[in-house]
Amino acid sequence: MGLKIGIVGLPNVGKSTLFNALTRTKSAQAENYPFCTIEPNVGVVEVPDPRIHKLAELSNSEKKIPAVIEFVDIAGLVKGASQGEGLGNKFLANIRECDAIGHVIRHFPDKNVTHVHDNSDPKYDREVIESELLLADLQSLEKRLDKARSDAKSGEKEKKLYLDLLERLVAHLQEGNLASQIQFEEEEQKLLKDLQLLTSKPNLYIANMHEEEIVGVQNGALADKLGIDDPEIIIPISAKIEEELSEFSPGEAADYLKSLGLLDTGLNALIRSAYNRLNLITDFTTGPKETRAWTINRGDLAPTAAGKIHTDFEKGFIKADVVHSDHFIESGSEQAAREKGLIRSEGKEYQVEDGDVIHFKFST
Repeated sequence: MGLKIGIVGLPNVGKSTLFNALTRTKSAQAENYPFCTIEPNVGVVEVPDPRIHKLAELSNSEKKIPAVIEFVDIAGLVKGASQGEGLGNKFLANIRECDAIGHVIRHFPDKNVTHVHDNSDPKYDREVIESELLLADLQSLEKRLDKARSDAKSGEKEKKLYLDLLERLVAHLQEGNLASQIQFEEEEQKLLKDLQLLTSKPNLYIANMHEEEIVGVQNGALADKLGIDDPEIIIPISAKIEEELSEFSPGEAADYLKSLGLLDTGLNALIRSAYNRLNLITDFTTGPKETRAWTINRGDLAPTAAGKIHTDFEKGFIKADVVHSDHFIESGSEQAAREKGLIRSEGKEYQVEDGDVIHFKFST
């Protein structure tokens, strides 16, 4: 499975409606009362990428396998969740299993949809969620501190580093900073991953807007309203529009978007933002049997990319024949690309680029 994004937010902000629309399912209850989502709903969505269709056509592939994103609709959070209020414990445990957090924030007035705080304030709603995540992380870190202090008395470098990291994290979180906002050394990054902190996960802020407000909305203005420094991690979405789009064919959806003055679906915008936020890229393998898209980290070397296919490919890596998908498609076939000298042989130090089509050679 590829990337997993947890869809979170206060009750009745439109999470489940949005989840149903994004995943084209009806599996999530979307009723007008808190905690209508109790167990997390899971939906898998293909990552839209026209390159895979072209490559499959040119290779006469029997099948094509796109990259996917798994969305998890997690129970609505309330103030006090870190102390077990509402469905807090269940909610927090489900977030830990996700790669990133898609934080849905209600940005629409509607007297017919109950607000858990009786007043819709997008910035305050964001702060409630993040405060609960901070408090949950602080509880987790403080439980580890006593043992870490005792272990560090041994003088071992790694144990002292671990204690320093815990104390630094506690100090920063107590000041209201998310763990994802702190700079860490490479050694600390490994330790941080083991801590499984909720606030170390990348955030995307999904502003659920009224369908009449979303056209022409400016991310900078939304960032100011939400109190967020980076407008690039805000995705304006109308759950109602996405719900309508989910009922249409691709052609009908394109016409509907055009009639609204929108360039793309909220789902596609969310996927692009997730890839950018997590620094992910796509490479491809293609041939008569299948054409497949693989999600890897930007900066991954060829053996690491090979390991996504099978661990044996990484262990026995010899070399990689590489051609960019643009050159492959322009040439019309692998053979034509080879005749033009566009396919090159790369070794273990090659840094894979987005859109590379790779044939790995390995020993067993």
